[in-house]
Amino acid sequence: MQGGSVQPRLAAHGLEVSRADRVLFSGLSFDVEPGSVLLVEGRNGSGKTTLLRTIAGLRYPDAGEVTWCGEPVTEGALAGELVWIGHLPGIKDDLTVLENLAMARALGSPTGMTPEEAVEVVGLVECEDRQAKHLSAGQRRRVALARLLLVQARLWILDEPYTSLDREAVRFVEGLITEHVAAGGLVVMTAHQDVRLPGVPLARIDLSS
Repeated sequence: MQGGSVQPRLAAHGLEVSRADRVLFSGLSFDVEPGSVLLVEGRNGSGKTTLLRTIAGLRYPDAGEVTWCGEPVTEGALAGELVWIGHLPGIKDDLTVLENLAMARALGSPTGMTPEEAVEVVGLVECEDRQAKHLSAGQRRRVALARLLLVQARLWILDEPYTSLDREAVRFVEGLITEHVAAGGLVVMTAHQDVRLPGVPLARIDLSS
């Protein structure tokens, strides 16, 4: 987006969020332009996941607001704009890999890729007819991440996307993020591992400070 009068795609103004009567963060503000990554850092318990859920409209802040394209983010406001992948993979244990991906594709705005093609890309062809409850943690994470291939969304919110992945799979996810940002998308993410995204505009928020 160009021009000083244009609202940033994603912004927060004076956010305050508490949990169990403890303030996790307050006075938090940021502006994130399309074609960039916002990396949320901080020690365990600092509120990283809570901030991601607040940005996604899954919970309300105690003060302040999050805006998307200049409009306040409320519950359901980002439908069709967002792919959310939480720390837990969010897949159905009793469905097969292909069934999980077909459902995810049907619930979003589908890309041109089929579930069968996505399974091949993420390296799960041998597991495509296996129920999710019989998958390893790394395989479950790959099923969740395959949604990024199947659903069109300008905003990706990824909570610990590298969890349970080997180095090769991490590089694959880094490639997906790089391609999404290059196409004008926006990514908000957390990670315990080093985030290596050469050439990608990267902003950081440290909730430990």
